[in-house]
Amino acid sequence: MTPNSATSAPSRRTFLASTAVAAAAVAGGMPLLTACGGQDGNKEGTTSGKDAQKILPAFVATSVVTPDIPAKNGSAAGFTQAIALDGLKSSVPKKLGSGGRLKVMAPLWGTPPSNGNAYYKAMNAAVGVDVTWQNQDGNTYDEKLGAVLASSDIPDVVVVPGWNLMGKIPSAVNAKFADLGPYLSGDKVKDYPNLAAVPTDAWQRAIFGGKLRAIPMPASYVNNIAPFYRKDLFAKKGYQLPKTADEFLSWAKDATSAKAKVWACDDLKWTAFNMFGVLSGSDKALWWNLDGGKLINRIETDEYLEALEWTRKLYAAGVVHPDAKAVKGDASNRFGAGQGLVFNGDLSYWYGKTAEQRTQNADFEMAAFDIFGHDGGDPTLWAVQPANIFTFVNKKASEQQIKDFLALANFCAAPFGTKERMLTDYGVEGADFELKKGLPTKTTQGTNEVNGAYDYTGDPAAYLAHPDLPEIARLQVEWQQRMGAFTKKSSFYGLTVTEPNRWTNLANDFEQLEDDIVRGRKKIADMQQAVSDWKQKGGDGLRAWYRKLLDDNGSAAK
Repeated sequence: MTPNSATSAPSRRTFLASTAVAAAAVAGGMPLLTACGGQDGNKEGTTSGKDAQKILPAFVATSVVTPDIPAKNGSAAGFTQAIALDGLKSSVPKKLGSGGRLKVMAPLWGTPPSNGNAYYKAMNAAVGVDVTWQNQDGNTYDEKLGAVLASSDIPDVVVVPGWNLMGKIPSAVNAKFADLGPYLSGDKVKDYPNLAAVPTDAWQRAIFGGKLRAIPMPASYVNNIAPFYRKDLFAKKGYQLPKTADEFLSWAKDATSAKAKVWACDDLKWTAFNMFGVLSGSDKALWWNLDGGKLINRIETDEYLEALEWTRKLYAAGVVHPDAKAVKGDASNRFGAGQGLVFNGDLSYWYGKTAEQRTQNADFEMAAFDIFGHDGGDPTLWAVQPANIFTFVNKKASEQQIKDFLALANFCAAPFGTKERMLTDYGVEGADFELKKGLPTKTTQGTNEVNGAYDYTGDPAAYLAHPDLPEIARLQVEWQQRMGAFTKKSSFYGLTVTEPNRWTNLANDFEQLEDDIVRGRKKIADMQQAVSDWKQKGGDGLRAWYRKLLDDNGSAAK
């Protein structure tokens, strides 16, 4: 279960801090990723090393706008000053679109706006491409995606979130979508300067079936699940931040008062994984790492069991909110109401929850504590994937349609502080946003229309910017940088891997078993038995397959 996902559609702002987020409406979290790669449309595997170097676009950093806080240790860049509309720069000096038409299918959480709205019209005119959006319900997008890819009626452009790469979808991706390499590999990407500034790690993730098939949404590789605490209430009560796992449990017992409807925390399984150094991420390939010459899976490690046992102790002590045990409601809402003092969720909550609460409670203040090693030492954290949403072009698209799509992607990948970024993020002044105290503020129309569309058709390198709460952007980036200093890249970091079909469902039941164990419904011994069964049913065979993949292709981690 991915804890406490964003309360609106996945968007650029959300995914800058995350490669593991889904909409909150998907209350049960998101499926484990089965990605795809290989040397052609039918093979399993991945592409790295020399083979990847022949495919990857050249990297040319943008110099159009300089961030206030440069990226460091895998963090996003940060912008902490608002930029006046008359000070915006341009990163697309001439219109690259031909005036052609494209149909784009993408997930959307909410009510789809009409295609004739002011925002869509303005974007079409600026890019030079007439885009018609075929927005689909994000909660059931995997079903729609599978049906569309199995048909002969595939839109010109299709967005595929990483968590929807399951079942037959990976093989369909390789078979149904175009190779963008002839337009982007090497120096060819320089025809699209904003795409040339996309980090190489993100492009590596866009290699499917041995070809560069997608435009990736770049993200920070620092683990995006932050342990948030009510800084205002900690100060009021005189609480000190715990520094070890034992100290946290002791504090939690003191801070919990069921009678007062205050519990120390919500479910902290994901934070426990980070505290105990467990290989993490929603991509199953990241669960493997070469250690001492042996390839191990996270479920085989002592750290994995120790993290589950510590989380189980929290539940057993009664310090976890009862709704978390029942798996109902929203942890962030309990946090905002002061019923839960600590919860773990996507880093984007720092801005979203602060903005929401400050209209209701002027004293509200939240922060994220630095992840500590369970024994009080430095933590061992593991990088998540540097991209996890991909946009593809139909294999039947004409050369001009591909170029029009790349024109669109280049426009949407404009950096913060440009006219293109302002239009993409805020829409049309007077219709979609107004200036209030010098800051762009979306109107009701803008909130409904500038949402979940052009977020997916091209993105710049990860950045964080909140003009109305610039201090939050600074805090987010600085937290990422501190945590990034302790972040390692496991053996399959940055690679898009297709597991053989016979083994893709081996680990599907582990997440439910984890949740049952921490809630006291199962025992640690049940996990040990499940791991033994996993090995016998194919885990050891899958290990040998991954090891050969690593030996043949090498690691992309640097």
